Amino acid sequence: MSVLVYTENWDGKFKKLSFELISYANEIAKKLNSTVVALSIGNVAEDELKLLGNYGATKVLSVVHDKIKGLDNQVFTSIIAQAVEKEKSTVVVFAHNNTGKAIAPRLSVRLKAGLVAGVTAVPASFKPFTVVKKVFTSKALSTVVVNTPVQIVTLLQNTYGIIETATPVVVEAFHPQIQDAEFTTDIKEVSKVTGKILLTDAEIVVSGGRGMKGPENWGVIEELASLLGAATACSRPVSDEGWRPHDEHTGQTGKVIAPNLYIAAGISGAIQHLGGVSGSKCIVAINKDPDAPIFEAADYGIVGDVLKVLPEMIAAVKELKNS
Repeated sequence: MSVLVYTENWDGKFKKLSFELISYANEIAKKLNSTVVALSIGNVAEDELKLLGNYGATKVLSVVHDKIKGLDNQVFTSIIAQAVEKEKSTVVVFAHNNTGKAIAPRLSVRLKAGLVAGVTAVPASFKPFTVVKKVFTSKALSTVVVNTPVQIVTLLQNTYGIIETATPVVVEAFHPQIQDAEFTTDIKEVSKVTGKILLTDAEIVVSGGRGMKGPENWGVIEELASLLGAATACSRPVSDEGWRPHDEHTGQTGKVIAPNLYIAAGISGAIQHLGGVSGSKCIVAINKDPDAPIFEAADYGIVGDVLKVLPEMIAAVKELKNS
């Protein structure tokens, strides 16, 4: 019996997200008196794979296949299902990102296993399996009970944290049976954004709304983000107006993010926007309207004109960096 974690890699490297998943799974394994098995698909060096042992993994299954060039939902589901059978896993953990959202439901159907998406905590009980998740754009909590022999969860990023637990780890080559017919996706080209911090990876995000008054004023957003090592984002009206690219749009209809710090400048705080950023550990809101809904969700609020407040914040950050 084990807890299986799918650990996604990016160009052969693991990110903070993978270590958070292992830390989370390790806590579950302790309560089940079980072990954590990490599954890696793709070319990852052994030294990189062994890093997962620093957070509680006792075994890493490494799958390298000539035909795997990128994410193929059908192939990955087949591989993970075989790993679950091999390791007799009773709990399977994914990240609640695009990859997890694509694979976890398929695996749920294949294994006839209950799936709880977007969990924020370790299960409160295992007999029956009971776990809490946020609902109604994080305005309420729902307790979900799963009665199937295998349970699948996807963990919201930045909700558990990283816990170092140095554990002896064994890296094992895993050779699942994959039929040629299962390779239905042909990846012709992969285009990646370079030279900027991706929203999905960022621990700090500086976001702007219509209160910025126009694209010509975005320089202060970018400057503050640069000083903080942050990603830039925007509300939907901003991307719809063409002020900023659509890949920066955060909200229920855009990217759902959960950074450690989210700075909302000139964003009123519509429910759709809050639904995409409410997982942030700390929200700082800047708005000239003291009754703006964003202040209800914010941990810290500044009432004022963003075009006056942001330059003062930039000056304060520069002073701090130079001190």
